[in-house]
Amino acid sequence: MSTSKSSLVLDVNDQNFQTLVVEKSKTVPILVDFWAPWCGPCRELTPVLEKLVVEYNGAVILAKVNIDESQDLALQFEIRSIPQVCLFQAGKLADQFSGNQSESNIRNFLKPYCLTQVDKLFQLAQDKIKINEIDEAKNLLQEIFQLEPNHSGASLAFAKILIDEHQSNTAEIYLKKIPPVAEQYETAERLLEVIQFQVNCDKAGGEDSLKNLIAKDSSNLNARLALASCLTAKQEYRRALEELLALVELDKHYDDDAARRAMLAIFSLVGDRSDLAEEFRSKLARVLY
Repeated sequence: MSTSKSSLVLDVNDQNFQTLVVEKSKTVPILVDFWAPWCGPCRELTPVLEKLVVEYNGAVILAKVNIDESQDLALQFEIRSIPQVCLFQAGKLADQFSGNQSESNIRNFLKPYCLTQVDKLFQLAQDKIKINEIDEAKNLLQEIFQLEPNHSGASLAFAKILIDEHQSNTAEIYLKKIPPVAEQYETAERLLEVIQFQVNCDKAGGEDSLKNLIAKDSSNLNARLALASCLTAKQEYRRALEELLALVELDKHYDDDAARRAMLAIFSLVGDRSDLAEEFRSKLARVLY
């Protein structure tokens, strides 16, 4: 249920600031917009702030303070230029910024303090993934897609689940939805390489055939690279990384650094900061440098 704008955007002055900002911020973050009617940048910024608090639907409240009418507050908070925006949380000033800002910058400013419904769902989905409650996580991610179909974080998380479930074709659809400007884009590109592993494995004749080739000639780098693809497709990540590391030791730049790029792709799949990724990242560095 949406919250009315009148309850999200408040006119605050010297008399009610303590109640409507300081006390109220103990239960919900309050964004205080210090402005004046004669201030051009203020007239540009305030509508953006109003739009965002309506969008956040109760996760944050906007309090507008006209410094011409509330000079005591302007003195108390040392407002020397406007617009000046202060965020109050838990009864205290938590953060602030000065001057007109873009909508994206303001979203980034609010993000640590104000979780949207989508943010809360995504956080819960990530928690479910960590404890391996995958079905619950998938349901939460589907809820996110209903609210925000192109949510890049959810698309990446869902694609990872699908890859683990051997649904690479569907995973590829979600990965390709992630735009280049998204922070998840680089990881998505690596995971698209992971999907290609299965294709490479199949094209090379499969795991058993490749093992036979390597048994006859351990220096067959093409076969070793393809075997690593098979192992990755089977989620045998450690064995795949060992095979790729051995390939790098034989030829550091084979096939335009294909082994190194494959290792980076696997790191993305198992978690860039996982113990396995950290272990083989160190081993790779020692081989390369």
